[in-house]
Parts: sequence; C-alpha cells; structure tokens
Amino acid sequence: METPAVQSKGLWTKDFTIITIGSLVSMLGNTMSGFAMSLLVLDYTGSTLAYAIYIACFMLPQLIMPIFSGAILDRFSRLKTIYTLDFVSAGLYLLFAILLGKGWFSFPILAITCVFLGTIDSVYVVAYESFYPMLITEGNYQKAYSIASIFETMSFFMVPVSTFFYNKIGIAPLLAVDAVTFFIAAVMETKITHKEEYIEKQKEALLESGEELKGAKLVLKDIKEGFDYLKSEKGLLFVALYFFFSSLAGGAEETMGLPFFKDAFENGEYLFSIVYGGGVIARAVGGTLHYKFKIPAKYRYTIAFAVYICLNIMAGIYLYMPIPVMFAMCVVEGMMGVTSYTIRISATQSYVPDEKKGRFNGAIEMLFTAGFFFGTTISGALSEVVPDIRYVVTGFMLVSLIAAIVFIGGNKKYIAPLYNTEN
Repeated sequence: METPAVQSKGLWTKDFTIITIGSLVSMLGNTMSGFAMSLLVLDYTGSTLAYAIYIACFMLPQLIMPIFSGAILDRFSRLKTIYTLDFVSAGLYLLFAILLGKGWFSFPILAITCVFLGTIDSVYVVAYESFYPMLITEGNYQKAYSIASIFETMSFFMVPVSTFFYNKIGIAPLLAVDAVTFFIAAVMETKITHKEEYIEKQKEALLESGEELKGAKLVLKDIKEGFDYLKSEKGLLFVALYFFFSSLAGGAEETMGLPFFKDAFENGEYLFSIVYGGGVIARAVGGTLHYKFKIPAKYRYTIAFAVYICLNIMAGIYLYMPIPVMFAMCVVEGMMGVTSYTIRISATQSYVPDEKKGRFNGAIEMLFTAGFFFGTTISGALSEVVPDIRYVVTGFMLVSLIAAIVFIGGNKKYIAPLYNTEN
C-alpha cells in the first residue's frame, strides 16, 4: 500500500479545505439545476418517454467514458482536468440560462447536449475521486469520506428548494446560479498547490519499459494494465464484483420505489419523500458520527459484511411494511449505508497507489454505473409483466444478498486485510 503524499497530521490542510468547499458549492448548485432541468423536460414535453430519453442520454456516456478517462488521468493532471471541466460547465450552464431565458427550447438539441454533459460528468467524477484521496492526510481517510457522505446528503435537500424556485422564477435563473457555483469552484481549485508526483512516475516507468507507445495504443495499454491490476488484487476485485450486483439492485429499488408509492397510497409521492427523507437524514447523522468516532480497524470487515447482509434483507422487505415501519427501516438503512460507504471507500482509496487510482476508479465507476443502468432497465421491463412490483425489488435484493455472501463472505482472507487497516 502506498503512503499518501500528504504527510501533515491535520486533515484540514489548505488544499483539502479548498477541494472540500469547492465541491460543496458546485454540488449544491448542480443538484438544484439538475432537478429543475428534469421538471423542465416534463413540463415542455409532457412525455414520460421523453423524460426517460433525457435520463438515458445523460447516463449512456457514463457506461463507456470512465474506463478511458481513468487510463488517461493516470498520466495527466487530474487537478487541471477538474478545474478545466468546472470552467467548461460554468460556460455551458450560462449559455443555457441565456437561451432558455429567451424562451428557446428544443428537446432533440437538449438530448444531444445531455450526452455531452454526461461525458463531462463521467470524466469529472473519475478525476475528482482519483485526486481527492491524494489530499487526505495519513490516518484521516474515514473522517474525510464521512464529510463527503454528509455533503452528498445535503444535496438531497436542494431538490425541494429547486422545485420551489423553479415554480417561482423559472429555469433560467437556476441555471445562472449553477454557472456561478461552477465558476467559483473552478477558481478555488486553481489555488490548490499539491504536486501530482504520479505523473513523473508514469513517465519514468514508460521510459524504463523501452516502449514507444503514444495516443490510442498507450490508452489501450493502460486500460489493460488497469484490469490486470484489479484482477491481481483479489480483495479489490471481489469488492468491485459485489458492488456491481449491489448497484444492480439499487437501480431496481430506485426505479420501483416512486411508482409503488404513487399507486399504493393517496398522495404517495409525498409519503415517498417522507419515507426516503428519513434515510437521507440518517446518512447525515451517520456521517457526523463517523467523523467524530473512528471505527476500530480490526472490526471493519465484520461490520461491513454484516451491514451488506442486513441492507439487502431490509431493502427486500420494507415495501411490504406499514408506513411508520418503512420510515424506521429507512432510517436504519441510512445509518448502515453511510457505514458501508465509509469503510469501503476509505479502505480502497487509501490502498490503491496514486498512479493507478485513475484506472481503478474508472473501472469501478463503469461497473457501478452499468449495474445501476441494467437494474433500472431490467426492473422497468419486469414491472410490465410481474403482478406486484414489490416482487421485482425483492428478487433483485435476493440476488444482491447472494452476491454479498459469495463475494464478500466467501473471500474474507482477501477482503479482511483490505478493510481492517488504519486509514
């Protein structure tokens, strides 16, 4: 395992503070405008199919781009990629704000634009997730990722804010706000001074190998090396395989949840928000606890495995319960979910060497997105033929439960040393 480049004992270094505040600013603005764009598509087209196409156009690049961008970002500056894409996003959203403010709207052009935005997002995610751990001081990975989970939770609360302002002032001002937040984040990120030493390591390794590869051949070589690395690290491989199936089940759960509530209850969409809101709040509370209290290293694998089992069981049965019980189960799931996330992400990101983080995160992002995408599409198709959509969710969760037993429980000798480390 490579020691992090940052050696200061405190977590809140200048660079970590900048990346944290910058990501929060852009995340809140992007969540607000993103949900408003969804409302815009539904309002202008009145078509669920158009809405599905809009979502698919954004997601499709995320099935392909991460693996290529991960290989490229192991040889080039992740920091420059992050702030360059933030500047580009600021310009794009400002352009959208001006055009939509003048009443212009074309769904086909919007769909094409979403492919471009999805591409930017997929590259950005890999760059950010590969650069962020480089700014975490040794021994503070759990704290750092607990902060990240709290911020993700906070973004959920921008959804009702977005709905309110969209109905009051329209889409253009919200997109203008998003442009400003991206610009602020980009300017802040240019002030980060951390040296990306992995770039020189990659150049030296290429020179030592004697290979004269450039362009596409070099990218393809790096992609192959990335998969070879994942296959050689059994702990990382089995964790990745489990979370593919977990994402598969998560896609089904998210797709079936809202339709079930709308069909089963009067004002079901509001009950849906309340029930799922309990889980969101619990994640924020759990993230705060993980920031203050460190999980003992020797128990992390055992806790994580138990959480995976419990989460799949509860997610498979909670839709059959009365509303108060659903709410309580979502609260428990939220606490467990943030525990699962913190243990996994802090263990894997502290373990993978800096010069391989891009390829690793690219492969992981592709697997997770593919799982979620297939879970969404397959569950949607099954809902047309299965008499009760709760059976669909239960079936997917059963598959994920089996995957947890096989990949996580059956490979303790590989995963326990990965998880049970001081990070």
